Amino acid sequence: MLKPEEVTQAIQDEIKKYSSKLEMESVGYVLQVGDGIARVYGLDQVMANEMVTFPDQTIGLTLNLEPDNIGIVILGPDRNIKEGDQVKRTGQIAQVPVGIELLGRIINPLGLPLDGKGPITSTKNRPLETVPPSVIRRQPVKEPLQTGIKAIDAMIPIGRGQRELIIGDRQTGKTAILIDTIINQKNSGVFCIYVAIGQKLSSVVALAQTLEKHGAMAYTTIVCASSDDAAPLQYLAPYAGCAIGEEFMYTGKHALVVYDDLSKHAVAYRELSLLLQRPPGREAYPGDVFYLHSRLLERAAKMREDLGGGSLTALPVIETQLGDVSAYIPTNVISITDGQIYLESDLFYSGVRPAINVGLSVSRVGGNAQTKAMKQVAGTLRLALAQYRELAAFAQLSTDLDQTTKDQLIRGERMVEILKQGVFQPLPFEKQVMIIFAANIGALDDIPLAKLKDFETGLYPFITKNYPDVEHKIQKEKALSDALKATLTEAIKKYKGQLTQ
Repeated sequence: MLKPEEVTQAIQDEIKKYSSKLEMESVGYVLQVGDGIARVYGLDQVMANEMVTFPDQTIGLTLNLEPDNIGIVILGPDRNIKEGDQVKRTGQIAQVPVGIELLGRIINPLGLPLDGKGPITSTKNRPLETVPPSVIRRQPVKEPLQTGIKAIDAMIPIGRGQRELIIGDRQTGKTAILIDTIINQKNSGVFCIYVAIGQKLSSVVALAQTLEKHGAMAYTTIVCASSDDAAPLQYLAPYAGCAIGEEFMYTGKHALVVYDDLSKHAVAYRELSLLLQRPPGREAYPGDVFYLHSRLLERAAKMREDLGGGSLTALPVIETQLGDVSAYIPTNVISITDGQIYLESDLFYSGVRPAINVGLSVSRVGGNAQTKAMKQVAGTLRLALAQYRELAAFAQLSTDLDQTTKDQLIRGERMVEILKQGVFQPLPFEKQVMIIFAANIGALDDIPLAKLKDFETGLYPFITKNYPDVEHKIQKEKALSDALKATLTEAIKKYKGQLTQ
């Protein structure tokens, strides 16, 4: 039989176990919804850029904090959201999963997989918007990032931690340069993030297949906000790509993030701003469109050695209309970046591919990161091309040219020819040095233009077979000693002799 004190003790033990939990939850109500924008009343404690949830579990992002309501952009379809719906805070600002688990994957800006390869297993997240590293935490750009494209590595070099703009009209080969650069990072320890903003899904699929074919997806993540996605997702895409790259930078690794392209990003942001009824400025862009891109691109950096020495290199793309680089968005981004590679339609259609206008392209810091060997051969290359461009204009007007002018034109034609390169054929740095060196010493002057490509194709295996230490020495020493120059000159002459037999 139970004793009364035992019953009392049992009841008291149960009461101790029970403790009521009261939770305060901040909620709001939809005042109006339409065009992917919801106006919400309430949510007094909400933060800027905080994620909120609607009854159908659709996520929204708070952008406008006004005295009487909150402007929320809806990251998904707004069909099921109606006036009076309850909106709840999540307490989290927009973030994305990061880490090596994302390599080889295609995700949307919220970190959800788009490739059908199962869920993302990453356990770490980073906020989309973070403060860039301060001046004190950075060091100067001094390590090269090889693109594998002769014209760029020789004359417009890019360093790790740099921001180099790729600018040009549509269909001039901007994306091809980005793909070549990603393919060339194989075995270099650089992780790549390709951000596709407002592109056709078919283009993104084709790009992923190209990278897969060349074995580049193993170290690449694709962040895709296609033309099918709502403007808010296109607006978030570059920040998501940047956050994924920052994780590598802050852990002492190297990352390359390419934004293709920021013109569409600015258009998506303009659409959002106008729908949120923010006042329009020049070309109907909002007043903070410069800050939109500067706060993104300033996150690219080369960290100090005692902070891991990691780097994040940014290659933004801007599409111009009929070569107009003085429009609003192009001038904005030119002023934020450390140089630009300008692609010209006329050059592209005349067969000079990549269609880089060397006169208008510049790298403001990459020269410090260029290897000594490339500096030795590329200095005269720029000069020869500049002289050639000047003389070619005069040569069209005159028929009787003196021998010196003819020689310079011949040399310039050969320089232009050797800088031509097929797509998805990045060239290792040591091979670039060899062919540019051959052009500099005049070894190509007597070779017909039509046969230059075959000459170059045969030169590399010939040197590898007969002078194997040349390639190894250029790679190791990253400089051309007098002895190495003599060996290389001898190898080129021998190869030429073999061709003429």
